[in-house]
Amino acid sequence: MSDELIRKHDGHLTRLTLNRPAKANALSAALVEALIDTVDYAYTDGTRLLVLDGAGNHFCAGFDFSGHQDHSEGDLALRFIRVETLLQAIHHAPFETLALAHGKIFGAGADLVAACGIRVAAPGTTFRMPGLRFGVVLGTRRLAHRIGADHARSILGESRTFGTDEALGIDFITQIAEPSQWPAIVQQAQTHYASLTPAAAAALHRQTVPDTRADDMAALARSVSVPGIKERIRLYRENA
Repeated sequence: MSDELIRKHDGHLTRLTLNRPAKANALSAALVEALIDTVDYAYTDGTRLLVLDGAGNHFCAGFDFSGHQDHSEGDLALRFIRVETLLQAIHHAPFETLALAHGKIFGAGADLVAACGIRVAAPGTTFRMPGLRFGVVLGTRRLAHRIGADHARSILGESRTFGTDEALGIDFITQIAEPSQWPAIVQQAQTHYASLTPAAAAALHRQTVPDTRADDMAALARSVSVPGIKERIRLYRENA
């Protein structure tokens, strides 16, 4: 496993810590692949609760654009597709998922939070999802299902930053809690979901999470296959 991800597994609990604090836990290609591998493995190892958190001052700064001009457009497109693969694996997992968010969270980092069933944020956490500014359609249906179409259009169309009070009010997060409270929240969730059999938990998720994976991937693939993604990213970063 990559050093960029710390995995701890204890009984029915798997905890994954993004471990690139110097980069605000931005999603490098290696980190995304490590996350996909560990989430896929959690499908097989008896996990009933998967917890995502981040080392350092920020949960996740989203897609890591470092050196993007040195990659081909095809390579960049594949990286976005792999991010969507990760988000789908988390969102449709046959067990409960819990995000512990803090700091300034951007783009695919916010999508990681939204993909989880339980979404806890520390006071002062902020979110921004600017992907449409460089033409990438990532996680839009999931967000609209989570918070409603009108809120999703506002957040994505305006590419604006929003804080915990608004996030709680529109159900983007489920709870605001100080990090000192997080261990108790994890313990409570672990106790609750351990009471369900794996089959019952999987059935609950199938019945309550709309399966739009094919359409979501197709929408992303169309957006990243439009020529000029490197230039769109360059212009976005210059004017962000």
